[in-house]
Amino acid sequence: MTIRPNGSGPLPEHPRAHRRDLAVQAAVKDGLLDPDRAPLAAFLDLAGIRAAARELHRAWPAELPVLHAFAAKANSMVPVLRLLREQGLGCEVASPGELDRALAAGFDPAGIVLDSPVKTRAELARALGLGIAVNIDNFQELERVDALRPDRPGGSGQGGSRLGVRINPQVGTGSIEAMSTAGRSTKFGIPLTDPGSRERLLAAYADRPWLRWVHVHVGSQGCPLELTAAGVAAAVAFAQEVDRNRPGQIEGIDVGGGLAVDFDGDADRAGFDDHVAALRAAAPALFDGRYRIVTEFGRALLAKNGFLASRVEYTKTAGGRPIALTHAGAQVATRTVFAPAAWPLRVLAYDRDGRPSTAAPAVQDVAGPCCFAGDLLARGRELPLLAEGDLVVVPDTGAYYFSTHFDYNSLPEPPVHAFEVAADGSVDFTPLRPAGHCATLEA
Repeated sequence: MTIRPNGSGPLPEHPRAHRRDLAVQAAVKDGLLDPDRAPLAAFLDLAGIRAAARELHRAWPAELPVLHAFAAKANSMVPVLRLLREQGLGCEVASPGELDRALAAGFDPAGIVLDSPVKTRAELARALGLGIAVNIDNFQELERVDALRPDRPGGSGQGGSRLGVRINPQVGTGSIEAMSTAGRSTKFGIPLTDPGSRERLLAAYADRPWLRWVHVHVGSQGCPLELTAAGVAAAVAFAQEVDRNRPGQIEGIDVGGGLAVDFDGDADRAGFDDHVAALRAAAPALFDGRYRIVTEFGRALLAKNGFLASRVEYTKTAGGRPIALTHAGAQVATRTVFAPAAWPLRVLAYDRDGRPSTAAPAVQDVAGPCCFAGDLLARGRELPLLAEGDLVVVPDTGAYYFSTHFDYNSLPEPPVHAFEVAADGSVDFTPLRPAGHCATLEA
């Protein structure tokens, strides 16, 4: 076991934890966590992101035509999207804003997929005009696409969009209902097992030979691999049924994402290879070469490769329990604050110089800056006793947390820095986003 250079204890065993420790200490030294100018900042581990992208590519058979479209909602910062594009990924978007960011990041429209249950005619027309793949959510949207397709009779030109329908396989829900999209009733997709629905959808494909794709997404966090695989198997079975009516009509299957992240530690409980193994067991026909494939991972690529760091501004005791008041709360950890049972996060204690704290442990609350009592990152958590000026570090926040700011109390977005650790342990930082306010101040 390696001892830290400062003698404060053993180095963490996982490489990403080691890089995180070095980055925190370097950020303090470089003034990126200055108590007055930058008491809260976020960090992204470039080496970790690149490694995750490599692992995703390696997990799928090289002979299969697969587009890995990063789910932009997980972290829609343009520099992050650009980095993922450079790693050979496409981009899945779910709003006009995300589409704007994907284009600004340099994605080829042919590598962009539009998913949303609420697309306006203008959004659809723009996507079809650009040649962006569209997953149609419902029968009314299908009628809109009928009228908008550039290559329809009397249309304005040839359209290059890959078009398909999102199905809801209705295979069940995971442990977080809000993240499960394949229950009996969900707002996403066309249900397959409702009376008459499958037959109506098969007729829609029969009437439209340009419907060449099938899309499914069972959910993400809280959904076991077996549930995700069951949903994909239902999509493959539906595609085969379409092909029996018109051989070769289905060109590809968009299998969505859905690899849950382990928030309990630095290691990954399941990886992309486990996801592929589950799909292969449940839907072997997906791998026989007849279909092109799209995936839509987001959280699984970014979550564990980012962290928040905040200074402890004050400490107090109430009812006999210590409370550390920090700058990280609901504005950057919205899901954890409002649904802590579903979205627990680790909180790590560091001293004011950025080294892992060696203070005696104590049960304490870690609170944020928002003006309501429930703004807590951790309640009754045993941690090294925090003191004024110390740091709290919140790992696993590279997706959905600091990148999706909640403008409560008009608190500013934190600055975001990318970092790389050299072989000698030195850390190089690159600014990705300055601190700022979401809303423009009016005169």
